[in-house]
Amino acid sequence: MTHSEARERVLNAAERLFSQKGFTAVTLRDIAKEIGINHTSLYHHVPDGKEALYMEVTTRHFARHERALTEIIAQSGDDLQSQLRGAAEWLLSQPPVDSIRLVNVDMPVLEPRHAEQLTDLAERALLNPIRSALEDAQARGKIGEHDMVLVAGGILGMIESLHAVPAFGVEKTRLQMAHELLDIFLEGLLKR
Repeated sequence: MTHSEARERVLNAAERLFSQKGFTAVTLRDIAKEIGINHTSLYHHVPDGKEALYMEVTTRHFARHERALTEIIAQSGDDLQSQLRGAAEWLLSQPPVDSIRLVNVDMPVLEPRHAEQLTDLAERALLNPIRSALEDAQARGKIGEHDMVLVAGGILGMIESLHAVPAFGVEKTRLQMAHELLDIFLEGLLKR
């Protein structure tokens, strides 16, 4: 295995563990164990330590979201429902972002500059593509005047929360629930 292949294994394992458990709950020993190497060998691939590794894999994670959401929304044309359904499909196909843990548990223990960087990355990767789709629909007169940052955050939170729905005892898939919720969001609950 080349050094770059080994480093990629480290990055993949770290991203998976940090995504599942968060920064504070994962140790470098956990990452080494996940890929089957001695934890002292991990320092060869992670010379700057756990926080630098966390920032690298979280940055990579958000960049993947930004690319995918931007592409999905662009490929959906001007149809807001299709754009939001595509965004939901992507978000539910990925590990949950768990922004509540990120903000309340992980960020407070990171260097302030890193916490600020993650805030910016999350906004650019997750919120901005949805906000832009909403603003475009608003500019075309398809939806009313609203605080689109608030609306985008609500949609994002609603979709992400579906990761927490247990698979047992549920008649619909998470994606079906997302589609139904988005339709209600777009059409409203009130009878017309």
